Parts: sequence; structure tokens; C-alpha cells
Amino acid sequence: MLRNVTLPQLYLVLLVGCVTVLVSLAVIRMTHRMGLPALLVFLGVGMLLGEDGLGGIAFADFEMAQSLGTFALTLILIEGGLSTRWKTISGQLAPASVLATVGVVASVLVTAAGTHFLLGFSWQFSLVIGAVVGSTDAAAVFSELRGVGLPRRLSGLIEAESGLNDAPAMILVLAFASAAGVPSTGELVGTLVWQLAAGTSIGLAVGFGGAWLLRRLALPVSGLYPLAVFSLGVAAFASAGALGGSGLISAYLAALVLGNSRLPHRAATQSFATGLGWIAQLGMFVMLGMLANPAGLVDAVVPALVIGAVLTLAARPLSVALCLLPFRRPWREQAFTAWAGLRGAVPIVLATIPHSMRLEGAQSLWEIVFILVGVYPVLQGPAMAWIARRLRLDDPSALREIDVEIAPLDAIEGEVLTTIVPKGSGLAGLRLFELRLPEGSVIAAVVRQDRLFVPEAGERLRSNDQLIVVAPPALHEATERRLTALTRAGRLARWLGETGRD
Repeated sequence: MLRNVTLPQLYLVLLVGCVTVLVSLAVIRMTHRMGLPALLVFLGVGMLLGEDGLGGIAFADFEMAQSLGTFALTLILIEGGLSTRWKTISGQLAPASVLATVGVVASVLVTAAGTHFLLGFSWQFSLVIGAVVGSTDAAAVFSELRGVGLPRRLSGLIEAESGLNDAPAMILVLAFASAAGVPSTGELVGTLVWQLAAGTSIGLAVGFGGAWLLRRLALPVSGLYPLAVFSLGVAAFASAGALGGSGLISAYLAALVLGNSRLPHRAATQSFATGLGWIAQLGMFVMLGMLANPAGLVDAVVPALVIGAVLTLAARPLSVALCLLPFRRPWREQAFTAWAGLRGAVPIVLATIPHSMRLEGAQSLWEIVFILVGVYPVLQGPAMAWIARRLRLDDPSALREIDVEIAPLDAIEGEVLTTIVPKGSGLAGLRLFELRLPEGSVIAAVVRQDRLFVPEAGERLRSNDQLIVVAPPALHEATERRLTALTRAGRLARWLGETGRD
């Protein structure tokens, strides 16, 4: 098919694609101020470009949408893993794993029961739709959650769950949508255990092995590091999938390990990951929007609202309460975790699977999920900050963290650490001699309003100053902890017992 594309046609495709991206970004700017999820913008653009919209582009290939959507989800999960700090989710992997497995199963069963008894759908159809909407969406959660100042353990729990629960949901969709019917409990458990175990093992192996390799592989250009890191994440996805494991969980865990391995040029890698993640989201949502048939969506409104209500008000709260009961989490944290179960592109992508498996009613299922995803994130996402305040969970200090970037300095076997003084940080107003960094670490320079200078000992730091610190590798962690402590508590950090640890 590509051989038949002429150069003028290529020009037209690229022009339409670039205009779509630019228009979407401009609209996102406006919707962001109103607190609306970006996915709605992309879905709307896709519908406008579709066969029944202004663009008139005919696209109804659900199998292609499934393949491209799964790859886009992989890129989004890699971006999420790279941007998740280990100190944020450390200690939360146990409850997050329970939520991502037992919680998904419980949510699927409750949603399926509500769908069957309230709407009269068959049990297989109800189980499939329950599995499709059973997982939270990493892209939606990452984008909405990071604008809310939550305690670290709560935000870490929700982020880790959203990165881990896509794989179990996909496994359940494939199992329930099979032409052979609903599998036995033993078959289902065996499939879940194998795919999750294989995906986890391969992801961790690729992550640690890739980190070891990149630390010893001196690449000539800093821009090659992001490409290498993303290639490792995609390799984890592909290798796990080829061996019958879960590629999604493999990609996320590999990226999580790589993102926390103190590799050179972390900031460049993170910027590249953020841009690629947004491209994946934009392309995936626009493509899924083009699949929608506005005429068919009308009949799906009532079932979508009913199923969404069951999911949001019953299935999600019950599954969260069940899974967090052994961990003795306060009811306020449970309530917020239940509300923060945002759905986004993942359910729409999963809803394309029944099409490829020729499930009866697959088109109706996809339309129901499309409406559900279009409505409920608008209700849940913008309310997250307000609910956090009402539950007294908002923690302004959670927004005053520092991000330290590393670059190798081979001449003295040291590292150059850079960090920006955040607004409201305890570092602002301190004189240089008050920092009292570990002996052997020094402030080499300060960048202030695009001006680089070597500061005097009495120089007072300001918000948005960029500090350039030189430290031996052995003092890196101690230096970062000291800067973190000063950020949180200012010059009295030691008197207040603030050490910069989690």
C-alpha cells in the first residue's frame, strides 16, 4: 500500500497531520484552563476528521486500531514509568499490585453483575464490558494527578496501580471475548499468573540489564540516550509479547527501573518521553475518534451512563475497600483512590478486541465504552483537587520537590547535579554558606535569568535560580537529600529533624 502513495499525497497527509496536531494543542490550552481532560479534545478532533465529520475520512479498521492503539499505550506506559520516581511509589507496590489484580477482577465482576441485571445483557457480554472498563487509564491518571498536591504514599499508590492494571484487564478481555466462551476459573488464573509473571520478569531483566549497559556505554551525543532508553522499553514490550507474557507490564516495569537508575541526561530523556507520550496520546485518541459513528452513539448513551454509574459508585469503591482492607488505609485515602480511578483511552482500545474476535454485539459494546469514556472523566477529573481538599488530603509541600539531573564529569570522576529552586521552596532566601552541603560537594555556579555566575558565599538564592553542583558519586545521594531537606524546611531543617528522606 505504501508503494502506491505519491509524493503529492504524502505532502497532503503530512499537512493534515501537522494542522491536526497544532489545532489540538491550541484547543488543549483552552480546555486545560477549564480543567477538562485532553482526551476529549483529541476524540473530538478525530470525530471531525471521520467519515461523518468535516474531514470525511473513511476509517473503520478495528484490527488496525487495536494494534496501533496497543503500541501507543506502550509508549504512554514507558513515559509513565520513566517519569515515576521510585521514592514516590516505594512501599506502595504491594497494595498497588493487589488493586491491579484482585481489584480489577472484583471491579469486573461487580460491573458485569450490574450490567446483566440492570440492562439485561448476556453474561458474556457483561463480563467483556466489565473487563474493558476494569482498569484505570495511566495517561489520564498521570496528567490529572500531578496537578494535585497529595501525600506521597497516596499519589504513589494511584500512579503505580494505573501503570500495572492495564495488563490484567487486557488478559480478561481476551479470555471473556473468546469464541469458546467464558473460561474456567483454573484456566483464567493460570493465564493471569503466567502472563503477569513472564511480563514482570522480562521487564525487570531488561530494565536492570539496560541500565547496566547504558552506564558503561559512553554515547557521543546526549540526544542518543533518550532513543536508547525508549528502545529498551519497546524491546521489553516486544520480547514479553513474543514469549506469551504481558508486554504492557513488561514495558512499564522496564521504564520504571531505567527511569530510577540515575542514568546520564535524565532531564533530556524525560523531555523526550513527555513529548513522545503526548504524540502517542494524540494519535491514538484521534484515531479512535475517527472510528466513532455519531448516529450509532445515540443509542449507547443510556447504557453507557448506567454502566458508568455502576462502575464509579459501586464497583470501584467496593474493589478499593476490599483490596486496601489488609493495609489499614484511612477511609479518606480509600475514598480518594476510588474517585481517582479515571478511564481514558485504555478502555476504548480494549473495546476494539471483541471486534477482531467476532464477538456478537461488539459494535454496540464499543459505542457504549466510547460514550462512557467521553462523559465520566469530565465529571471525575476536574473534581479531583476539590475532593482532595474536602477530604483534607491536599498537601502543598508535595509540590515543593526538587528534580536533580545528572551529567558525568569524567575529568574529576565526579557528577554535575543541577536543580531549580521551586517557588515557595525553603531554599529561596538562603545564603550560600547556609546550605552546608556535604564536604566535597560545591556550588559551582548559579543561573539566574539567563545569566551564569559564580556565587559568593553570602549570595542569597532566589526562586527559579538554577544551581549547578559538582559532587563525587559517593556524595550524590547525601547532597540530594540535603537539598531536599532545605527545600522542605529551610535553614532550620536540621533543627526540625528534616533529613530529606521520604
